[in-house]
Amino acid sequence: MNTPAPPTPPASSEPVRLLIVDDDPLVRAGLTLMLGGGQGIDIVGEGADGNEVEELVERLRPDVVLMDIRMPVMDGLTATERLRRRPDAPEVVVLTTFHADEQVLRAIRAGAAGFVLKDTPPARIVDSVRRVAAGDPVLSPAVTRQLMARAAGGGHGDRADRTERARRRLGQLAEREQEVAVAVGRGGSNAEIAASLYLSVATVKTHVSRILAKLELNNRVQIALLVHDAGLLDTDDGGGAA
Repeated sequence: MNTPAPPTPPASSEPVRLLIVDDDPLVRAGLTLMLGGGQGIDIVGEGADGNEVEELVERLRPDVVLMDIRMPVMDGLTATERLRRRPDAPEVVVLTTFHADEQVLRAIRAGAAGFVLKDTPPARIVDSVRRVAAGDPVLSPAVTRQLMARAAGGGHGDRADRTERARRRLGQLAEREQEVAVAVGRGGSNAEIAASLYLSVATVKTHVSRILAKLELNNRVQIALLVHDAGLLDTDDGGGAA
């Protein structure tokens, strides 16, 4: 059963400042043309390689970076890892031509807020940028499951170690926070989590913020991956990490 997409976040009074980074000038031109007229999107600059990103971010102060993965001098993965170490880092959405690329998983673990395919319709890319700027992930539950399955690869011993580490980390959370973390792992929006756990949306947002801070994670997708590593999506009860 497909989970319906959550409603698009309401437009802010200020446009989302977007930086586009891709080594192909035709791709950059196409994205600029397609997204420049998008509601609530202000393209503040372009970059041709990952080694330009930090200087561009320092100068242009974008809210979101739309980052190609494959670039010749510094790839988008390394650029994302470096960028997300900054205390004031913008959100990153990676561009890829593959649906479940291992490199996408690495980018998400590095702190990217999600990814879009290069052949995604312009309206969906605009929607993704706006969602990320509003603090929502842009990975659908189906795509998240694919990436989690890729993350779960490796030998039995590797997975057992990863499960133990993930459960220890989740054990730092209070019981209610663990419940919210599992709900995030199942792909629920804040409103859906609030309804299922009989909480207000504001309380869910507070719990998510505390989870991110306690576990030193960047975004909800990383919470989902950690919950998956802990084996908490293998059962239907969504129990805690104890």
